[in-house]
Amino acid sequence: MTPIAFNLARLRDEIASAARSVHRDPADIQLIAVSKTYPITSIEAALDAGQHAFGENMAQEALPKITHFKSRDVEWHFIGHLQSNKAKSVAGNFSWLHSLDSLALAQRLDRLAQAQQATLNVLVEVNVTQDPRKHGVAVQAVAPLIEQLLAHDLPQIKLRGLMTIGPYPAAEADIRRTYAALRDLRDSCQRRFALSAFDQLSMGMSGYYIEAVKEGATMLRIGTAIFGERDYK
Repeated sequence: MTPIAFNLARLRDEIASAARSVHRDPADIQLIAVSKTYPITSIEAALDAGQHAFGENMAQEALPKITHFKSRDVEWHFIGHLQSNKAKSVAGNFSWLHSLDSLALAQRLDRLAQAQQATLNVLVEVNVTQDPRKHGVAVQAVAPLIEQLLAHDLPQIKLRGLMTIGPYPAAEADIRRTYAALRDLRDSCQRRFALSAFDQLSMGMSGYYIEAVKEGATMLRIGTAIFGERDYK
């Protein structure tokens, strides 16, 4: 067993245990291997160990990887902040965008996806803690944004839920409070707009995935705990 396969097996066991401790079905939680900065060989090792969802946050780095694995069963998630001028790289190449933050970006993505005859599942990124260093929509602006998105004809854009980046470092109580706030916001938007498919919560990374599972995460974005420490040199 490779180190990456060992890490994935351990993570899956820990996620399943955390889910069961709060009476959740582990099958409702998707592990997204954040492969940004890691080489193709690391992704291959993860694929061989049964991992099929991968997250990238820079289109320039991701596109060669997507091309390389075109014949494999891979689901690509764009998890970083997306500038409008980079949207062309996302539509048609990624199945999911975790960082929608404006109507203008959604409209551009919809046009690009139509040209590619593709659809894109999107999550609205929420800056729950109002951290000026983070991207995302303020909590009070989420419902108005969803209202705008629904009022426009965006057939290729599928609204699926919310994403946040929690505080770091932080105490467990603060982390869980942040994740619980995102869950409550998702639930209120789902009810208010009668969106049955608006059921996803992308939250929790290598340091805080257990807390995320216990507060309702359906997607965990984990890199270091799978692939090891990043070498940015």
